[in-house]
Amino acid sequence: MHDNDGSVQMIDRDAAAMLIEPLTELVLRAGEAILAVNRCAMTIEGKADGSPVTEADLAADRIIASGLHELAPKIPMLSEERAGSARPPYRGSFFLIDPLDGTKEFIAGRAEFTVNVALVTEGTPLLGIVGAPAMGLIWRGLAGRGAARVRLDGGRLGAAEPIHTRPMPRHGKPWIAAVSRSHGDRLSEAFIDKRPNAVREQLGSAVKFGRLAEGSVDLYPRLAPTSEWDVAAGHAVVTAAGGRITAPDGGVLKYGEGRDGGFIVPGFIAWGDPSAADSY
Repeated sequence: MHDNDGSVQMIDRDAAAMLIEPLTELVLRAGEAILAVNRCAMTIEGKADGSPVTEADLAADRIIASGLHELAPKIPMLSEERAGSARPPYRGSFFLIDPLDGTKEFIAGRAEFTVNVALVTEGTPLLGIVGAPAMGLIWRGLAGRGAARVRLDGGRLGAAEPIHTRPMPRHGKPWIAAVSRSHGDRLSEAFIDKRPNAVREQLGSAVKFGRLAEGSVDLYPRLAPTSEWDVAAGHAVVTAAGGRITAPDGGVLKYGEGRDGGFIVPGFIAWGDPSAADSY
């Protein structure tokens, strides 16, 4: 970790590697706080954009914010629950957080919700951790250093198992495409229809990135706008696992710039096999 021109803080790959374990523990603790909330009796409020926020979102946000302040007090953080006070653009390194991705899944009583923490450097996700507490899984990755899946056992972290994306289907084998359980869109469906014999697997939240990173699915397109905190951690994990994520036009996604006053990704295509993106 070092200063850049005296004001902008930068975390390089070596420094990020030192943060993987404490950040994983932080995601574990945030997940435990979510699971401790009684879904049948919790408070649910609506945000300005119409999306729900619960006491579980806020509890996880407090734990992550406090933990990051202790781990890296000079590194800015941008959380979904604190976006109203954000001051873009974010230069150098910053943490990009979704304390509870898949709030609709959580409210509905399903297990497919996640805690997403990403470390972004110069607009590109460098490190990502996606925790699925109700599924007992954490996916994590550091670009250039590989990705892993960690199983949770009684509130403790198990051994990290290396994971990798898989080659694109060949010889008539079907593509398996991850699709959103709650946020489908016409353009993404049309894109999947162009894959030979495509099979859709409905999943909630950033679990889709985890399944792509571990080689369970081949493709995850979302050709509709979404928020940066929904994508950044999964972006880092998939990239570290050998995959590739592009903008819908094949270009590069950049984070933290705050274009048009918001933190919106116009869409993306996540590929397990990078060569598939080149042939698209």
